[in-house]
Amino acid sequence: MRTVKRLITLVGIAALTLMSAATAVADSSPVLDRIMKNGEIRVGMSGSQPPFNARSRNGGLIGLEVDLAKQLSAAMGVSLKIVDKPFGDLLNSLEKGDVDVVMSGVGITAKRTAKFAFAGPYMMSGKSILTTSNSLAAASGAADINQADVSFAALENSTSQEFVEKYLGNSKLVKIKDYDEGVKMVIDGKVDAMVADMPICVLSVMRYPDAGLATLKRPMTVEPVGIALPRGDAQLLNLLDNYLEALEGMGYMGELRKVWLQDGSWIAALP
Repeated sequence: MRTVKRLITLVGIAALTLMSAATAVADSSPVLDRIMKNGEIRVGMSGSQPPFNARSRNGGLIGLEVDLAKQLSAAMGVSLKIVDKPFGDLLNSLEKGDVDVVMSGVGITAKRTAKFAFAGPYMMSGKSILTTSNSLAAASGAADINQADVSFAALENSTSQEFVEKYLGNSKLVKIKDYDEGVKMVIDGKVDAMVADMPICVLSVMRYPDAGLATLKRPMTVEPVGIALPRGDAQLLNLLDNYLEALEGMGYMGELRKVWLQDGSWIAALP
């Protein structure tokens, strides 16, 4: 697997740390205060959403969000604890305080923003499908695939599930716990397609070149992806937004996208 080139120098980290000190004023900031007191930020991830996050052959976590979380914790001067849970449980864990933030391909939607705050976005995504059907892969929109005899797998409690329920109501929805389960169901013919973010569909086609998988030429939606955090902590939100803006400006985010969304050599590290 290609090693991600570290673009943040000691000078850059020092600058970001100074930025955090200037940002964290005396206003009430319960989550940020807890992070700084404990010297640790707990980041919720599913560990099963490549290229965002995934388990490697040796059991460690890899992915765009893993690298980003490492940079953010280093900039804050705290240790990183990744808490892996099924995607469908992550926002509930955030609401209960079991994690400080969630970074797991979480789309920023109006419904979610009513309950949580979001820093970012740090990338843009959109809904596509993974399928072995040439006719489904040739679709130009949801109306072309909203058929009673078609079944779609979608990650439980995700915007993909919401997409199927809202736009593919004539079809059959099969809820899945993680993407590995969904990809296997598509390959084994247990569902006609899986609805997922475009990067995940593209990756699956690359990962299983002999399985006859295909995806759409362009996503059916546009969906920003950001860091979910509890509402009521404006200082933590401001801090994370500042970090993301600085990392974007320094070129680090562009490098992450290139490595994890375009290169593909890291796929060999997956089980």
